[in-house]
Order: sequence, then structure tokens, then C-alpha cells
Amino acid sequence: MTDIKSLYKEELEAFITENGFPKFRAVQIYGWLNKGVKSFDEMRNLPKNLIEFLSNSCYISVANIEKKLVSRYDKTVKYLFRLNDGEYIETVVMSYHHGYSICVSTQVGCKMGCTFCATGKSGFSRSLTASEILAQIEASQDDLGIRISNVVLMGMGEPLDNYDNVIRFLRLVSSEDGLNIGMRHITLSTCGLVPRIYDLAEQKFALTLSVSLHAPDDETRNKTMPVNRRYPLNELIKACRYYFDKTGRRVSFEYAMIDGVNDSDENARALAGLLNGLNCHINLIPVNSVKGASYKKSSVARQQAFIKILSQRGITATVRRTLGSDINASCGQLKRNHTEEKGGI
Repeated sequence: MTDIKSLYKEELEAFITENGFPKFRAVQIYGWLNKGVKSFDEMRNLPKNLIEFLSNSCYISVANIEKKLVSRYDKTVKYLFRLNDGEYIETVVMSYHHGYSICVSTQVGCKMGCTFCATGKSGFSRSLTASEILAQIEASQDDLGIRISNVVLMGMGEPLDNYDNVIRFLRLVSSEDGLNIGMRHITLSTCGLVPRIYDLAEQKFALTLSVSLHAPDDETRNKTMPVNRRYPLNELIKACRYYFDKTGRRVSFEYAMIDGVNDSDENARALAGLLNGLNCHINLIPVNSVKGASYKKSSVARQQAFIKILSQRGITATVRRTLGSDINASCGQLKRNHTEEKGGI
């Protein structure tokens, strides 16, 4: 069965014409797919023989709402979506003064094993197709009656571990014929798959690369992020410098502030030294409480002291505003709890 929603417009045109239908039908189908239809029967201006052909040879990826949580504090919405094959993923929609941002998942689970992340503790099932990533945006927009203006690939999974599907998603979501969300409104997060950062740089997209750093030295990072044993910090930062040189886009670094682990004055000075001369910004994130991990978030005073040291050394840093705190808006926890309730873990 062909994943029709993952096809580029020209690929869809080729597919339709090769199977004996006129090219203009592909344009009609592409329009329906971008309206978020869930079945071919909804494509009302297509002839019956084409609908029958599509139904027998293709499928449309959908994201069905299994569970929905809405924050009482800031109206952040967290979805647990059920995919065509019964797998579950999480998506979060956040409201800002500039519009709505969505945090999408790129895999069912994650292989990376970061010790402070709930997603990795549930294991890995598979990567998402481009259409399944798109479906999260469409389902959220349809349910909330809004238009998403910003996309963050920072949900379940490691985007660069699903490189080909993610690149296809990025081209589809930014297409003028599609959702038309510009690359400058897209952020891609990675834990540091160095070869893929070089590959992404060659694409010369205008998106923001966000690197989950979380430690200023290899010894500390090895303990919390297994990927660092394969791609240590010197290789990662070298790749980030290459990314900036190639794209001209400032690199963003995510740094989870963990009490007594990576938040000392010495850690701040080491971090400033590591990033010296790189055009970047650091998002400090008070670590989330995760079942099975004993980490505690750094105090506000410690966060401010950390920022001061970075600022004195020319590094811009801010503390990310926590949204959806009453609904555990960080990804991985809703799926894990749902699976446990069903006896899956």
C-alpha cells in the first residue's frame, strides 16, 4: 500500500498518470490531502473508479485522539494520538502571543536512552513516516480550530535518527501547496547525531537547529546521555560550528538544569569555554520529574547564578518558561502512563 500523504506533489502526479489517470486528478487529490481528509470517499469530485483504485492501493495516515489534556494555567494542550497501526505518540500545542506552536513526535519511543527522559524508558517501536508527522499538525488544527504557525520537532524520538522521513516532512510542511509553514518557523532538536548534523547542514534549510547538550564535559554527559560515548562533545561542537558556517543560522542549545549534577559555577564556566566563539543561544530548562529517575530541578537562585556566569563570558542564556506543568506536558509521560494502565509495561 502506498503512503500517499508522504508523496511530494510531483511524485503523486507521476503515480497517478502511471496508473492511467489524468494529471489534473493528482492536483485534486493533493488538495484533498492537504485539507486533512481521512478517507478517499471524502474526495467528492473524484470519479468512482479512481476512488476505488486509491482505496485498494493507498492509505491515508491519520492521528486519532486517544486522550486530550488541557492545562488550567496556560491552555497548553497535550494529545495522545493513536496511529493507523495502533501505536501511540504524543503531541503538545502551546499558545504564545505570536501564535500557536506545536511540538511533534518523530518516532514511537526512542533509542537514545537519555536518563532524564520519559520517552526512552518506554523503549523504541518504530520511526514515523512523513505523513504521520504531518497528521499530528492537521489533527491538532482541526480539533482546536486554529492555524499552527510554528513547529518544533522535539517530541518523542530523535529526529535525526529518522533522517529521511524527517527531511521529507520538512519539505512537505513548508511547501506552498501544503501547510506552508516556513522553515524559519521550524526548530529541529537533536541529542547529537554528529554525521546527520553535517547532512542537515548540506540541506541549507533556514530552520533552527536545537542541540540537547545538558552537560559541559564528557564525563558528566556520558552518565546522562549515552550518545555522547559515540559522539563526544568536541565532535558535536565541531559539527555545530560547521552547521552555522554552512547555514548562517544561530544554533540553540538545550540545557536541563539538574540539581547537583550539572548546575554548579564550575559547570557554567566549563560550558562557556566549550561554546566560546560559536554564535548560539542556551535554553536552560529546569529538569522535569520523571518516574524512575531521582533528578531534581535546580533552584531559581542557582539558575540565575548560572546565567550570570554565562553572560559575563558573552554567552546568551534564558530559562525556558514552563508550560502545561499540570498536565506533564513534556513528552513521553502520557504514553507511558496510558500503556501501564492497559498492562503493557
